Amino acid sequence: MSLVDLFPTTYYYAPLIKDARRRQRLIKELRSEIPRIRDYDGAGRKWSAENYIGGYTSYGSISELQNFSSTFAELRQILDGHVEAFAKALDADLKNNKLEMTQLWANVMPAGTVHSGHIHPLSTISGTVYIDVPQASSGLKFEDPRLANFMGSIPRKSSKAGARSERYHVLKPEEGHVVLFESWLRHEVPPNPSKGERVSVSFNYNWF
Repeated sequence: MSLVDLFPTTYYYAPLIKDARRRQRLIKELRSEIPRIRDYDGAGRKWSAENYIGGYTSYGSISELQNFSSTFAELRQILDGHVEAFAKALDADLKNNKLEMTQLWANVMPAGTVHSGHIHPLSTISGTVYIDVPQASSGLKFEDPRLANFMGSIPRKSSKAGARSERYHVLKPEEGHVVLFESWLRHEVPPNPSKGERVSVSFNYNWF
């Protein structure tokens, strides 16, 4: 008997920087800058009150933080390398074009804040860098992209196959790590049950 797995859905997860001291230094700088951005960004706080209830995101106001400070510019350079590695792993054929960052924004999720299921339209690769991850905070929940077509699909037992049989997969991220995925992959962050703030920086890349 042969079993063939078709059409895999792949995501990428790695330390932001291999060198721990350099990684800690950059995370510390980002951790310091994000609250200052939130204090400065009145338009973002207003947008968040309507669209990101209980939390703060600069997505609706300052969504190109790579042009905002040298710290975020350094982050973009590091992310460029990760995105290049992910594209290579996907066997991407960019037709002599280059994946370029189009958006970079900050997110702060206090207790109870939720980011409901969504995709990133008009983007190619998206991802998040984790700045603060309280121990009990929510993970990043990915949805099987075939879900809408399953109809009478048989429920799956939990098995040694793990993620291969899951309808949803939850990544429990670590501080100082980056996750990348193709922008069509639906995902969400369930309500944060921890007392601490879950802080991250998200981004999009395009090649067209």
